Amino acid sequence: MANLWKKQKLKDTALCRLVILFAVTVSLVLMLVSVPRTALNMSFTEHDLDGLDDLDKDLEVKLNASLLSVARSNAMSLRLHRRNHLPPRNLDLYPDLAKDRVVIVLYVHNRAQYFRVTVESLSKVKGISETLLIVSHDGYFEEMNKIVDGIKFCQVKQVFSPYSPHIFRSSFPGVTSNDCKKKGDEAKMHCDGNPDQYGNHRSPKIVSLKHHWWWMMNTVWDGLEETKEHNGHILFIEEDHFLFPNAYRNIQTLTKLKPDKCPDCFAANLAPCDVKSRGEGLESLVAERMGNIGYSFNRSVWENIHQKATEFCFFDDYNWDITMWATVFPSFGSPVYTLRGPRTSAVHFGKCGLHQGRGDDGDCIDNGVVNIDVKETDMVMNIKEEWNVRVYKHQPGYKAGFKGWGGWGDKRDRHLCLDFATMYRSRSSSESP
Repeated sequence: MANLWKKQKLKDTALCRLVILFAVTVSLVLMLVSVPRTALNMSFTEHDLDGLDDLDKDLEVKLNASLLSVARSNAMSLRLHRRNHLPPRNLDLYPDLAKDRVVIVLYVHNRAQYFRVTVESLSKVKGISETLLIVSHDGYFEEMNKIVDGIKFCQVKQVFSPYSPHIFRSSFPGVTSNDCKKKGDEAKMHCDGNPDQYGNHRSPKIVSLKHHWWWMMNTVWDGLEETKEHNGHILFIEEDHFLFPNAYRNIQTLTKLKPDKCPDCFAANLAPCDVKSRGEGLESLVAERMGNIGYSFNRSVWENIHQKATEFCFFDDYNWDITMWATVFPSFGSPVYTLRGPRTSAVHFGKCGLHQGRGDDGDCIDNGVVNIDVKETDMVMNIKEEWNVRVYKHQPGYKAGFKGWGGWGDKRDRHLCLDFATMYRSRSSSESP
């Protein structure tokens, strides 16, 4: 009987140990699953905001004044807005910037597979450590944030649009429960929204293309401490633009040559306006219509653009570049030329649309894999001061008179767009019609 009792006791002890081991294992698994998410949230809401609780009073006033009412009840918008005022990273590695720097702005959404390729190409650009890289995010995506965390080749500053539809789950600028969705809904039911010229209602994911670009422009030129006094050129690239090693030295050279070689040029470009072209390879500079790959301009051009805020915000096309070509540039009264070299220093490699980088089944079919041929001439600055300028006139493309592709008919989008133009300055220059 004693032996039986001992055996039973050993059995119970073993079972108890097994239960304890199982409980500990489950707890560890749960901790491992939850820690990364918690850590990421902590790194954004607490670590990244460290130091912003004791802001300079003047900065605090400006911070509050520049946040539009549409975002003030959104907790994520508030955090992003404050996050935008953190200083650049890597100041310890690159404490001084070159006086003749061309600031680089890289605007991104959530195509991490492309973003990695672009960042890798930037890391090999000669002279990149002399300037500031600003990464402008349309929405907050942890994978995109991780990629920026790994940038160590220059000063880098992140800004996040507090008005991205991707952080508004149930209110404008995101989708609201009372939004009109189908053609004719506005006549059949009491719903919110105005149709575009083709009868279609807004798609938040689509309108964010134009919203982000316009918010970014106003923020970079007028809102950031690091750039609001910068009068030189700023270079703009996207998350699917591959830059050759000579890109920075070439854009520096082009911006210096522009006043003498092409005084009527508004901008300088790293690539031809024809995205499929690698350039002519001739020994001459080229003046042509402004393209949307690796384009740069200075503050005086920005002021011209800003004065056309109403034209930009009320043109019924969700594409920022088509809006510029069809209504803003024509309103300048003269052809808008850009100066570039005879060989491209940047190429567009993305096969998926800007906000179609991910779907229900994962990444795009091409998965961001690229095989770009970088030749020896692409490694060094290949623009010569003695070259003449070849001017291309009457090029094909969107012009004044084009009605637009639509997608931008909702009054709410148009007025939010106008509000972006007055976030950091008075409303007088951008009144609604």
